[in-house]
Amino acid sequence: MKVLITGGGGFLGSHLARRLFGRGDDVTVLGRSTFPQFDKSIHCVQVDIRNRDALTRALKGQAVVFHTAAIPGIWGNYNEFYQTDVVGTSNVIAACRAQNVKKLIYTSSPSVVFGQEDIEGVDESAPYPKTYLCHYPKTKAMAEQQVMQANGTALATVCLRPHLIWGPGDPHLVPRLIERARRNKLVRVGNGMNRVDMIYIDNAVEAHVQACDRLEPEGDVAGNCYFVSDGKPVVLWNWIDDVLRKLGLPPAERSVSFEMATLLGTLLEGIYGLLRVKTEPPMTRFLAAQLATSHYFNISRARRDFGYNPVVSLEEGMDRLVEYFTRQEG
Repeated sequence: MKVLITGGGGFLGSHLARRLFGRGDDVTVLGRSTFPQFDKSIHCVQVDIRNRDALTRALKGQAVVFHTAAIPGIWGNYNEFYQTDVVGTSNVIAACRAQNVKKLIYTSSPSVVFGQEDIEGVDESAPYPKTYLCHYPKTKAMAEQQVMQANGTALATVCLRPHLIWGPGDPHLVPRLIERARRNKLVRVGNGMNRVDMIYIDNAVEAHVQACDRLEPEGDVAGNCYFVSDGKPVVLWNWIDDVLRKLGLPPAERSVSFEMATLLGTLLEGIYGLLRVKTEPPMTRFLAAQLATSHYFNISRARRDFGYNPVVSLEEGMDRLVEYFTRQEG
């Protein structure tokens, strides 16, 4: 099967490419950068998804597209998020239709239903919030809706919502924790008892593969969105402290209330916005809410519709994570 992955150089995209190639698929990865991590057995195409014509040419002959490309981060210019997440997704859909691609699997995010309060065990019927705290979840929600609306007999689509992808090679979550812990800049937000869902990288990959394999026009999976996770929420700050302790780093010893962090985030957003600072503020309203509130989800629908089941346990994932970062530091 000929498969193309947008954002193929990213954490999820690169692992997905290797998984699909390993089972015998003809894999192409597409992105704005080059891909030195792949050998010649995986095809690489340097294309910006905002360029519809170039994207359409790149999709020629493909049967399946995994659309993982997005702007990571919670700070930046709205138009940059919009152009990549919304316009880029519109271009992917148009290119799929033009080249008679049969399946489109979109990597969304649970943050599309996140406002500023606890989310505990909700399923996919949870509504989008009226307002968002940053551009990323807003534009991801807009893109997700486009993908679901594009579903039809010619192009079957599905959206997956993996939460906090982690594991060896993670370029965002754990490296940031390590960096802040080393500088004694890590501060616990809230009471430290909030529970969150996470998903180990191998589990996220398997969810995408399983959804793809079950995706058929007018089938149970087509046109839907799905939460996917490790199947068991963790107490966020206990998990963070455990990671740091196993890496020989100090846990968070200072704390700040959710209310104070929200106020600080509001002030910093105002200052950074006024001064047009491009780097991410050390605290934002969205970050404060993510660190202090509970957000975990019911994955029964994914289990039922495409047989999703985590292949790596939290315990095994933690062992692999610690071994990887210990080796990196060594």
